[in-house]
Amino acid sequence: MDLREKHAALKERLRELGSVLVAYSGGVDSAYLAWAAHRVLGEKSLAVLADSASLARSHYGDAVAFAEEHGVPLLVVETRELEDENYAKNDSNRCFHCKDELFTVMEAERVRRGFGAVAYGLNLDDGRDFRPGQKAAAEHHVVAPLADAGLTKADIRALAQEAGLRVWDKPASACLSSRIEYGRRVTTEALRQVEEAEEALRALGLRRFRVRHHGSVAG
Repeated sequence: MDLREKHAALKERLRELGSVLVAYSGGVDSAYLAWAAHRVLGEKSLAVLADSASLARSHYGDAVAFAEEHGVPLLVVETRELEDENYAKNDSNRCFHCKDELFTVMEAERVRRGFGAVAYGLNLDDGRDFRPGQKAAAEHHVVAPLADAGLTKADIRALAQEAGLRVWDKPASACLSSRIEYGRRVTTEALRQVEEAEEALRALGLRRFRVRHHGSVAG
């Protein structure tokens, strides 16, 4: 399919869902999905932003601002993944436990609000990487409209640019916990150190970077 056909397939997939909660982080994939769902479904779509110590305040603010700019209905929920020992010990399945917490919270909201589905911003390229969060999504029956429509990361950026969405070229940015090497415990203090280091680099005008926490040193 060409890009126009994929775009049409996305809209049709969203119509099929009828109503949807979108797991929203403010990155290009989830932002485009939340925007598209709102365009297709109106008030039958709701973006859900998970707030926790692993979300940088600058990313939180930008995600809220994008939703406000485009009139996307937004619900901010608190997640408590750091209270889960399986998450805090920080092995290779950390992302599974993070997404398991997120989708558990979202499923409760879906039932309470009477929505038809929970969706997330998986794209066609993501299936090629090691992403334990995809297992959590499968276990919670979370749908992936972007991937279902055959959209790649490049496709999503192109559609977002065409739509005039400022996030179209936003650098990929995983949660703060991803900056801590596997096996080193995730703590609020370590997350704060990473966030402060990245904010200092951002203040210097840098745009594409990540600080890696290795205990007494950062890289």
